[in-house]
Amino acid sequence: MVYTGRGGAGRTDLSSGERVSKSSERVEAYGTLDEANSIIGIARSKAQVGENGRRLKQMQNHLQAEIACRSPDVFIEKEEVEYLEDVCDEVQSEIPPLTDFVLAGGCESGALLHHARSVTRRAERRIVDLHGEEDLRSPVLSYINRLSDALFLIARHENQRAGVEEENPSYWEPSSSGPVKTSIMAFRWSTPVASHSASIPFDL
Repeated sequence: MVYTGRGGAGRTDLSSGERVSKSSERVEAYGTLDEANSIIGIARSKAQVGENGRRLKQMQNHLQAEIACRSPDVFIEKEEVEYLEDVCDEVQSEIPPLTDFVLAGGCESGALLHHARSVTRRAERRIVDLHGEEDLRSPVLSYINRLSDALFLIARHENQRAGVEEENPSYWEPSSSGPVKTSIMAFRWSTPVASHSASIPFDL
């Protein structure tokens, strides 16, 4: 049965049986993860690279369970964080080095993964808010941070496999002679980046 009759008054159950408000920071955090998970699912159905589809499915299986639960229900450990780091290393070795900001978009799966990456960043902010109220284990915080890195890299991989050339942003700024199109060169990296955190220009 989909409905239980228990959620109509603005409260819901955690796995522990605890009743909490649907506006609580924990529910907001796992609701945002659910949003990211749904977008990842759509992207997985459109994946150009079979291995990327398998990677995304694994991420979906990891993604939401622990935030919807209370200790001792533990699902994210160091091994899950290391899995994402391995994915980042594998995918990064198959795509050109990143030397500039990248506009979100590209093929359907690539664009969806950019969307999922941005929603995951929002989920990370919600989880950090939750961590300010109750102590979350460090692997949870690390996992959600690495997840958006992995999604960004897989988006680039999908676009490369689809033959879609990456676009870099440019901006218009006023001048005395009219608008002047300027690149974001002031922020451009002079050498290819290597580390996970440095490779992602949207680590907010």
